[in-house]
Amino acid sequence: MASKLKARIVKKKPGKWTNKHENFSIQISGLYDIWNPSVSANRQLEAYNATTKSLQNLIGTVSKKGERIRALGSAWSISRAAATDGRLINTKPLNRLFRVSDPSISDSYTGDSKNLYFVQCGVSIGELNRYLRLQGKSLKTSGASNGQTIAGALSTGTHGSAIDTGSVQDFVKGLHLITGPNRHVWLERASDPVTTPGFADRLEAEVIRDDNTFNAALVSFGSFGIIHGVLIETEDIYLLEASRIKLPFNDDLKQVIHTLDFSRIPLPEPENRPYHFEVVINPHAADDQAFSTVMYKRQYQENNAERRRASGGFQPGDDFLGVIGTLLDIAPSAIPTAVNQLLASQYREYSGRTGTLGDIFSATGIRGKATGAAMGVPLEKTLQALDAILKVHNRSKNFPGVIALRYVKKSDALLAFTRYPPTCIIDLDAVDNQTARNFFRGVWREFEMQNIPYTLHWGKANELTSENLQNMYADDLDIWLNIRRSLLDEENRFTFSSPFTDQCGLSE
Repeated sequence: MASKLKARIVKKKPGKWTNKHENFSIQISGLYDIWNPSVSANRQLEAYNATTKSLQNLIGTVSKKGERIRALGSAWSISRAAATDGRLINTKPLNRLFRVSDPSISDSYTGDSKNLYFVQCGVSIGELNRYLRLQGKSLKTSGASNGQTIAGALSTGTHGSAIDTGSVQDFVKGLHLITGPNRHVWLERASDPVTTPGFADRLEAEVIRDDNTFNAALVSFGSFGIIHGVLIETEDIYLLEASRIKLPFNDDLKQVIHTLDFSRIPLPEPENRPYHFEVVINPHAADDQAFSTVMYKRQYQENNAERRRASGGFQPGDDFLGVIGTLLDIAPSAIPTAVNQLLASQYREYSGRTGTLGDIFSATGIRGKATGAAMGVPLEKTLQALDAILKVHNRSKNFPGVIALRYVKKSDALLAFTRYPPTCIIDLDAVDNQTARNFFRGVWREFEMQNIPYTLHWGKANELTSENLQNMYADDLDIWLNIRRSLLDEENRFTFSSPFTDQCGLSE
């Protein structure tokens, strides 16, 4: 007998929608809040499937009107990747989490089945951290903030600086993707099967096991449909011991930032390779100094975990984007002094701060109006790219922000901006004003003039077009487009397109 359960949907009026960082507003034709049916514990899967059908019905209704629709997470993106000129579905109330039972795990899966969790799209990284802690588990990595939803974080390639780990999308093992009013699919890699056919049967989903299809859907920023569920692989809970040290920005540090050979600088544990390594450079400083945040993995012990954020200043896991907006829109002549004072008052050295991944990377909000661009470059090009940025800065010395270098492993996702083995991510975190935007453009032009290969973070400031995307992703872009055409018919390709994908040449 078919279930009579239905998700609860509340339709809101058309109006202006603004993203979390308040970088832009866009007129939308409607917004829907959606909640899972309220049921007892033994009917959770039935309720999940009812929500799938409700989402499909919603897609069909919007599609018949000739409008576009997108799933909305926490609205964290600085770019317009999550925006639409049609209708938005607020997925944050869709936050169920499921253990995956052993009968659902393929005999071919080589990992520990106790590390697998099926997570609904609206679960935030913060919610995941709290839930997994109770299970004695942890995410493998995350971004500096934990307010994003799991679907939003993976769809835009959210990353940290875990140098031998990937980004958020890289611990995903399966995707439940709603591609239209009449189709939803379960995606896995053929080379890495995790679940049995019975798992997808219980979701009432069509199974597709194909590496390219899975790798295309991972970073697709809502344009492949609605990611309703995500199968993630976790690991046993661990601690991170964090220190921030001030280092001279000399030849030794320059050697490290483009090789990750740490033997040249005095790290807290020179005999051990860090879990996390990043460098923050203040281009306004007069003393040629840089800050390095270094973290080492530790075995978990409850009494060594810091569960509360300390008051004042930057926390161990904070990025500069979270606080740079407090400078507001200041006069160009005051920028160097203001940035120097902010760093001096809040970005302090410390040692031995210990906590879980969720304790360390615990920011859930922002302070002030900020923007940021992030370029991915090959590790060996890091120094050339940094010199190019400083060259642009030295023309006017009015960049209202700082430069940060972070590092991650290459991702298998076709359009992951962390595509180099490994990738150095160069973050330009700044006050959101025209001066910052002009600086970003100047840096991108300088990279192109110097033939420095680079990509741009999908969720941060960018001016992506079909031409520069082709330069960045080459054949992977063509594969991605062909897979989108095979998964979605012409009508649904329009339904899940947006002004952003139009601009990028990704709507066809």
